[in-house]
Amino acid sequence: MSEHSSPAESHGPITRAGALSASVAAHDHDGGHGDAHADGHGDDHGSHGGIGQYLAVFAALCVLTTMSFLTYSSVWPWRDEPHVGWAFMMAVSCTKAMLVVLFFMHVLWEANWKYVLTIPAAMMAIFLALMLIPDVGMRNRMAAQERVLHMARPSDVLLMERAAESQMLADPASH
Repeated sequence: MSEHSSPAESHGPITRAGALSASVAAHDHDGGHGDAHADGHGDDHGSHGGIGQYLAVFAALCVLTTMSFLTYSSVWPWRDEPHVGWAFMMAVSCTKAMLVVLFFMHVLWEANWKYVLTIPAAMMAIFLALMLIPDVGMRNRMAAQERVLHMARPSDVLLMERAAESQMLADPASH
């Protein structure tokens, strides 16, 4: 390092076009890594938005959590259609995960290499999910006879639920 450069100036690659300050250009000429700001901060320092942005994300997470909680309350208009509630909760969960990853894990301010890591991983996750759907859906189609004899059927589950209800009605103090 040269005597006029600081450790903050040797922070990562330049990720956008712009004029370099004299100290950064001199440091880059000496073999260090330059940075796009004359104040010695890299692209991700100082541009994180401050405490207000984190509080806004926290408020959004609270609102989204409340929305997913309301799917199990009496105000939810699609109580008779559980698939709508499940799809809604999945969308809310994905939105909350995206907010946490982008803001609290600072991925929003990372350099472009983040796409090299996330896009192939996302493609692999989608591929694995699509490959496992038929396996899960047809798991009983070619089951052994012994396993078929011991599998639960919807009628068995209904009988067990009725038996549990009648037992609770007969002896409510034991529960």
